[in-house]
Amino acid sequence: MNSLYDIIGVPFGYLMSWIYKLVPNYALAIIIFTLVTKLLMFPINYKTQKGAARMQLLQPKLQKLQKSFSNNPTRLQEEQQKLYQEEGINPMGSCLPAFVQMFLLFGVIDVVYKPITHILHITKSIRTAAISKASELAEKFGDVNGGNAITNGNLRNELLTMETLTKHPDEFNNFGENFRDVVSNFSENFSVFGANLGKTPTLHPDVWNSEAVILMLIPFLAGLSQLLVSLYSMIHQKKVNPTAQAGGGCMTVMMLLMPIVSIWFAFEVPAGVGFYWIWSSIFSFLVTLSLNLYFNKDRIVAMNEKEKEKARIYAEKHPEKKTFMQRMLEQQAALEQQNGTSVNNSGEKLSRSEQNKQNRDSINEARRKMAEKYGDIYDESSESDD
Repeated sequence: MNSLYDIIGVPFGYLMSWIYKLVPNYALAIIIFTLVTKLLMFPINYKTQKGAARMQLLQPKLQKLQKSFSNNPTRLQEEQQKLYQEEGINPMGSCLPAFVQMFLLFGVIDVVYKPITHILHITKSIRTAAISKASELAEKFGDVNGGNAITNGNLRNELLTMETLTKHPDEFNNFGENFRDVVSNFSENFSVFGANLGKTPTLHPDVWNSEAVILMLIPFLAGLSQLLVSLYSMIHQKKVNPTAQAGGGCMTVMMLLMPIVSIWFAFEVPAGVGFYWIWSSIFSFLVTLSLNLYFNKDRIVAMNEKEKEKARIYAEKHPEKKTFMQRMLEQQAALEQQNGTSVNNSGEKLSRSEQNKQNRDSINEARRKMAEKYGDIYDESSESDD
């Protein structure tokens, strides 16, 4: 897992380092960093919300299919997939933004955990020696990391090293690259309203001071900002799809549960991560609100017709290329054939003998077409020999 953080954290580290040079305040740098990442993701968000708006246009057709094949789930799924293919819609398109968000989160966590690496760019040899020294001092004085050793496998080892240096600066005088002064100066800016963003929030601090209060509030603000996004999404969904089925209740529970999960998780990581979540939710709300206003009914109807025509033309020009939905249909058909669950035109399951007859008819039809293609004589009496 540490290697995953390292790989993803490198590009975000350079981005954060560049922003920090422009704005030498860590909290403000996080806000700008969040805004930049949202701008980078805007094309993906645009495509996702356009797809969601087009899906809303399909609701009447989908509901009609659900009524027609309510007793045949397999046939219903097939017809839904065919409809998606005709409309040129990928129902799995919303998975990409979720993956990118998780990708971003890994990068942000690594940048927050390792500012000495990603922002100050101290060489590995100096970092390793400093962490070793901090571990020695933590065990000696017992005022950092609960008096326990600071290992290289600890994701928070750089933050703990910064905390140790703040308490025992003279112990780091002999390190190269002006380590003590560089890290000390950075530590002074590693805060918001005097609260160190490298510390983990807690409901039971040793001392209740202004820093402890600010750190404690960050997870709750992260949860509230997430709740804002969830509530807006629920209200908008009811507005555009008032006939949503009862199954949406589970989605409602999940949307309300996510802010609680955000609060809990923000108490488990450095405050800088929770601070990032606050602004990420705020910017997400603004982007979603703007796109929902842009994708009004008239505009999305026009877009839908244009996309359908585009998909039709592409299919005609590239008949050899299969769309995502075509591959899904073929895989499902192959699975049904393998499991012996073929259906007739009415969507009813075929018996074993009926399936065998259907397979023989398909084979004979293929033979007949091959004979016609190459000018051979096709003897229908040979069918009985198979």
